[in-house]
Amino acid sequence: MGNDFFRPVSGLDLPRFAGIPTFMRLPHVGLDDPRLAEVQIGLIGAPWDGGTTNRPGPRHGPRQLRDLSTMIRAQNGATWVAPFELARCADLGDVSPNPGDLMDSMARMTAFYDRVVAAGILPLTGGGDHLCSLPILRSVAKARPVGMIQFDSHTDLNDVYFGTGRYTHGTPFRRAVEEGLIDPARYVLIGIRGTAYGREDWDFAAANGITIIPIGDFHRRGVEDVMAEAREIVGTGPTYITYDIDFVDPTFAPGTGTPEVGGPNSWQALEVVRGLRGLDIVGADLVEVSPPFDASGGTAWLGVSIMFELLCVMAEARFG
Repeated sequence: MGNDFFRPVSGLDLPRFAGIPTFMRLPHVGLDDPRLAEVQIGLIGAPWDGGTTNRPGPRHGPRQLRDLSTMIRAQNGATWVAPFELARCADLGDVSPNPGDLMDSMARMTAFYDRVVAAGILPLTGGGDHLCSLPILRSVAKARPVGMIQFDSHTDLNDVYFGTGRYTHGTPFRRAVEEGLIDPARYVLIGIRGTAYGREDWDFAAANGITIIPIGDFHRRGVEDVMAEAREIVGTGPTYITYDIDFVDPTFAPGTGTPEVGGPNSWQALEVVRGLRGLDIVGADLVEVSPPFDASGGTAWLGVSIMFELLCVMAEARFG
């Protein structure tokens, strides 16, 4: 790549506990910075959980993710991808939500990502609750619908909460399908489990041709087979990846608002992302890390490790 400005600070040059924490110790390049035009992949914080319906806290996720990301090194020890050698990456900072106004917060997020997409930058986001994905998709999928792979324990395809709540972290992808942002035929959910309010979200998926791979099938079939099907479903077209940390079993990721037992372990959590290699990924997010429920930082460390795996597949496919 040949541009030292975009190389992360090495732990061999500055101890990991020193310096100002940015995502993966990358340079901070704001949207008004003249070097924004050079950025190819932008890491972004979405500190907002206005869609949370029970246990809040993901608004604090980006700060803890950044702190724990100082332990990330420059090369993937499993795939040997070196993303910072392939692409010019930078921390673009945080979106600025309005804690008192849900609709204004979503509009602010979409406006932020409109500028990112207009600059030709691939966004990789650390949330934030899962409603954050909707305003991001309104930018990323503005020109055409995208395929999507969703790692999650919940479908997030519900219609309303409490009679009138159409915008919560349990409804974003119902809205995204209705708005034409996601192509249902190229949309697959992996890891769904837990108790349910009913079958309405599953019925919506079936009626619209959305594929759901529940956790039982995931465990019986294994990562390789499931990810082969997921790649076949989304095909070669533009694809968005959304990863809810509650996809992972709470033994390994307790710091989240709506945990569900019986999920994948931490190795499987990374391996499914490696199964995305070669896809045309136009953006990705890692959401629902809630630091108040895991002060140790273990969940955030797993979360940012997943973000690094996402960064590797994005950099390799587009710039490798």
